[in-house]
Amino acid sequence: MRARFALALLTALLAACGTSSAPPDASPDATDAADVPVPGDALPEAAAPIPFDWCGGQPPDAACYAAKRDPSGGQVALARAIVDRYLDVYPPEAWPWTWEMAVLGVGAYELYRVTGEARYLDALGAWIDHWRGAGYAIVNSDTCSPTLTAAFLAMQTGDAAYRQVVDDGLHYLDDVATRTPQGGLNHWGASPSVTLWVDSLFMFGELLVRWGEFLPDPARLDQFADQFRIFTDLLQSPGGFYVHAWNWATAQTDIYWGRGNGWVTAAGYDYLRARRDRGEVDAFAEAALAKQAQAIVASQDAASGQWWIVLNRPGETYLETSTGALFAYGLARGWRYGYLGDDVLPAIRDAVAGVTHALTTDDQDRPVVSGVSAGTSAGGFAYYGGIPVKDDLGYGVGAVVLALLETSGLPAAP
Repeated sequence: MRARFALALLTALLAACGTSSAPPDASPDATDAADVPVPGDALPEAAAPIPFDWCGGQPPDAACYAAKRDPSGGQVALARAIVDRYLDVYPPEAWPWTWEMAVLGVGAYELYRVTGEARYLDALGAWIDHWRGAGYAIVNSDTCSPTLTAAFLAMQTGDAAYRQVVDDGLHYLDDVATRTPQGGLNHWGASPSVTLWVDSLFMFGELLVRWGEFLPDPARLDQFADQFRIFTDLLQSPGGFYVHAWNWATAQTDIYWGRGNGWVTAAGYDYLRARRDRGEVDAFAEAALAKQAQAIVASQDAASGQWWIVLNRPGETYLETSTGALFAYGLARGWRYGYLGDDVLPAIRDAVAGVTHALTTDDQDRPVVSGVSAGTSAGGFAYYGGIPVKDDLGYGVGAVVLALLETSGLPAAP
C-alpha cells in the first residue's frame, strides 16, 4: 500500500509540477495556477496515509518522537558512544563558530531529543555561550548555520539570550545577504558577486524550517519554500542530482558532488516533515526530492552501500562517509512521512551498514567517524577527487549521528 501510494504521489506531482527548467519568475497561466497547490496549501485528508512517526493519529510529541527511534536500541547506543567520545576529546568551549560544528550541533540535539540526556544540550549551550561572550560574525551561509543551535537552545530553555542569536541569523538572511534576480540568497553574504551553493539549503535552510515550525511562523517556512524552488530551478539536473554551485568561477555542468546532494536530501525532507505535521503540502519540493531520491538509490554502490564523492563517476574517486550518512538520514525522514515507499528501505539499510562499517576506533576502542572528505569548495572532477578524507570532522560526526538516529526503529527492509 505504502509503495503504491508513493508511486502514485510521484506520478501526480511530476504531472502537476513538471521538471521544466523555466525561470523561477515565469508565471503559469490562470488554469495551471489554480490547479497546482502552492507551498502551505492544506493537504486533503484522503491524499496521504498517517505518517509512521505520528502517534494516535497526531504529529509526534517529545515522547512519541523518541519512542519512534528505539532509544534503547543498538544504533542509538552507537550514536551516544560517538558523541561522548567527541565531547571528551574536543570540549565544546573550544569549538569554532563554523558550519562544521553546526552540523554536529544538529546531531547532538537530535541525540538529546531521542535519549533525553541533558549533557548533550548542555554541551551545545557551552559552545554558543562561549561565542556569545567572545563575539561572532555572520558573513555567509556557513557562519549563519551556528544560529540553528541557538534556536534549539531557545526552544528548550526559553532564554532570550539565545533568541537574540537567532534574530541575528534571521537579520543576516533578511537584510544582509545579496540575492540573485530571482531572489536566491547569496552563499557569500553581502558580496556583490552573487552565487548559489547547494550547501546553503541546509546551512541557512534548517534555521528557517525549525524556527518557523517552532514559533510557529508560516512565513519562514514559505521563505524556505521560495529558496528551495529557486535553488532547484538553477541547480537540479534533468536526472535528479544537483550541481554544487551556480554562477561560480568553475563551471558546474555534469559533476554531481555527493555531500552537496546529501544537504539537499536532508534539509528537503526535514522541511516536508514540517509541512506534513502542519497538514500542508509543497508539491514542487515533493517532486524535486522524489526525482533526486530515484537518482540516489540508482547510484548507490552495491558492494559497500556507500556513494562515490562524485556521484555519477563510480569507481573513479572514493566512497565517502558523510554522503551516505546524509542520504540515509534524508531518505529515512522521507520514508517516515510517507514521501517515499518501502522500496527505499533496502537502500537505507545498506547505507547505514556502509556508514557503520567505515567507523574506526581510537586507542581506547571508542568509535571514530572516518572517511569524511575535508571542507570542499565548488570545482571540477579532479578537484573533488583530490579532496583528502579525514577522521573526527565535526560535520561528519553530526551526519553519522543523524543517520544512526533516524534509521533506528525503522521496519526491516523487504
